[in-house]
Amino acid sequence: MSNPIYLDDDLNHLLTSLPAVDEEAWAEDKEYQTELCAAVIIAAELGEQIRIKHRHDSRFYLWRAQLLPNPRINTPWQTLYESQDDRAFITTMGFDVETFGYILTSGSLDSTGALGLVLHYLNSTMHEISLQQIFAIIPSTVSRYITFGLSILLSTLQKMPEGQICWPQHDEFDELSQLVTQRHSRLTGAFGSIDGLKLPVQTSEDLDIENATFNGWLSEHFVSSVIVFSSKGEIIAANLNAPGSWHDSRVAQPIYATLRTRTPDGYYLVADTAFPRGTGDIVGQIRTTLKDGQRIAGTPDQILEAMAHNWELLSYRQTAEWGMRAIQGSFGRLQMPLNIDHDERRGNLIEVCLWLHNMRTVKIGINQIHTMYVPNWQQTEEDQEVWTGFANMLFSDQIKKDRVSRFHVTLEYQN
Repeated sequence: MSNPIYLDDDLNHLLTSLPAVDEEAWAEDKEYQTELCAAVIIAAELGEQIRIKHRHDSRFYLWRAQLLPNPRINTPWQTLYESQDDRAFITTMGFDVETFGYILTSGSLDSTGALGLVLHYLNSTMHEISLQQIFAIIPSTVSRYITFGLSILLSTLQKMPEGQICWPQHDEFDELSQLVTQRHSRLTGAFGSIDGLKLPVQTSEDLDIENATFNGWLSEHFVSSVIVFSSKGEIIAANLNAPGSWHDSRVAQPIYATLRTRTPDGYYLVADTAFPRGTGDIVGQIRTTLKDGQRIAGTPDQILEAMAHNWELLSYRQTAEWGMRAIQGSFGRLQMPLNIDHDERRGNLIEVCLWLHNMRTVKIGINQIHTMYVPNWQQTEEDQEVWTGFANMLFSDQIKKDRVSRFHVTLEYQN
C-alpha cells in the first residue's frame, strides 16, 4: 500500500477558499470563469509538487546537484584512469592498462568512460548509486550507458580474434592434448573439460517463466549454461541462458552435436562424475572419474593403473571448476539475480563475460592470470572468504564485500 499524501497549508487554503460554483454566474461572468480555472490549475501544480516531494523522500538515486559538477574532471573514475596503474585496472575492471586500451581502439567504443563504466558494472556487485558517485553521472545516463555499452562491447569483442569462442580444428586438437599429457601422461586425447553453470535470476510474475527457471534440486531460480574450457584455459564452446529447470544433458545438446560431427576420433572432454556423458553416438568423448562405490575388478597392477588413471582424470577435471570460478569470481554481476524480463539482454550480458574471459586469457596470459588475479582477490581474510564462499553468501553480503566498491569508497555498515 502506498503512503498517504498530506496536502500542505498552501494547497489546503487554496482549495477551501474556492467559492461554490454558481451555474448562472459561470455562464455569464467571464472573469469568474477565469479565476476559477486559474485556481484549479494552481491547485493541480501544487499537488504535483507535493507528489514529487514525497516520491523524492524515498528515492534511491542521486540528483545532478548531489554529484561532482563535471563528469569529465576530477571524478574517482578520472583519477583511476589517469593513474594508468595495472593493479588498479585489474582490481576494478579485470584488465590491465594495455588490454583496456586494446579493446577501446578495436571497435566502436570511443569513450574511455563508457568502457570503464561497463567493466565496473560487470566486475562488481555494487548498486548503480555507487556507479553514479564514481562516474558523476545521473541514473538515466548510467542505465543508458550500461545498456548500449554492453551491446557495443559485445559486437566489438566478436570482431576481435583474441576473444573468439570457437571449436578447435585439425592440428589444434593434438596441440591441446599435448598440454594435458605434459602433466597427466595417461590422459592421451583429452583436450578440454566441460561443466554446467547456474546463475541466479529474479523471480518472474509470469507463472510459466517462474516454473521454467525454478530448480527443484537447489530450490532457487536460475538460468543454466554449459561451458567447455580448452587446456589453454580458453572457452571453446558454450550454450547459455537456458531455463534453470533444464537438466545439463538438455542444455548440452549443441555441444554433444559438435563432439559428434567436428571432433576427430580419440579426442575427448573430461567432466565431473555427475555430468551427463551423452548418448551412445558420442560414447567415450566425455569421460568422467569413477563414481563413489564403483567396483573395480582386475589384477593388482590393473587396479593400480585404473586408480592412477582416475586420479589424473580427477586432477584435470579441476580445470573446469577453476574456469567457472575465474568467471564468477571476476564478473561479480553474474552473482546477483539477473533481470528475468529481458531474455536477450541477459543472454548478451552472460556472453560478454565469456568473451572478456577469453580476451583476458589470451592477452594477459593464463599463468599471469593465476599469479596476478588470484593474489589480488585474496589479499585479506575477507577476500579469501569472498573467493571461496561467494556462491553461498546472501546477496546483501555480496554487495557489502564487493571488492570494486571497496576500491573506490570506504563504507561503514551498521546492523
